[in-house]
Amino acid sequence: MRIRINFETSESKIVFPVHYNHILQGFIYSCIDDDLAEFLHEKGYVYGKRRFKLFTFSRLMGSCSFDRNNKKLVYNSSIYFIIASPLESFLESLVRNMLKGGEIKMNSQTLYVSSVEVLPLPDLNTTASVKIKMLSPITVYSTLTKTDGKKKTYYYNPYEREFAEQITENLRKKYVILRGNDEGFVFEIKPKNVKSRDEKIIIYKQTVIKGWMGTYTVKGSIDVLKTAYDTGIGSKNSQGFGMFEIIG
Repeated sequence: MRIRINFETSESKIVFPVHYNHILQGFIYSCIDDDLAEFLHEKGYVYGKRRFKLFTFSRLMGSCSFDRNNKKLVYNSSIYFIIASPLESFLESLVRNMLKGGEIKMNSQTLYVSSVEVLPLPDLNTTASVKIKMLSPITVYSTLTKTDGKKKTYYYNPYEREFAEQITENLRKKYVILRGNDEGFVFEIKPKNVKSRDEKIIIYKQTVIKGWMGTYTVKGSIDVLKTAYDTGIGSKNSQGFGMFEIIG
């Protein structure tokens, strides 16, 4: 399930830093019930040694310019972003608490929620092959040990074999968490139109994360594609990575 949240301000502009994922994530956590926020932050949904939050969100959208002097993103008086989760209780908690106060603070600015829209699920065939466009970057990585014993994070690009392999395995784990087993799990992903300019570097709480925008072809059973659509693909979904829209 997806919701689009539209914000407005009485000011002439809305300003954000270039790297704002932590701001949107913090806003989401501040709007859900305290016990749910604590559960997601401290525990999450467990598969083996992995923990999943089972939500994702897009980049900020709206008319935007870049203030080169101050290195800020300057939006017009309205912006929006999209949040997705297979857990309706999570989204219900978010919307209910978000609408209580009337106005909200984000990046020290007063914003108003002008509307909340529930977005319909696109039609999918029983086993669908669709083209997707990323609304937030896909990040896929491994932690390697260098010869000196130090750890290094290696981020894969969409043309490396491990990129698709890790996305598929990550999605399979989320599918099992939601359905109890991996029966009927079928998924493939291939880059369709991904250029060097689609590589994005995001700084999240002083950590550099590399990810990829662009368009991809994905194929899978309808339940698997729904899982991907609601949870995102790749890693770090709850930090604002891996959301896509279906474009064909």
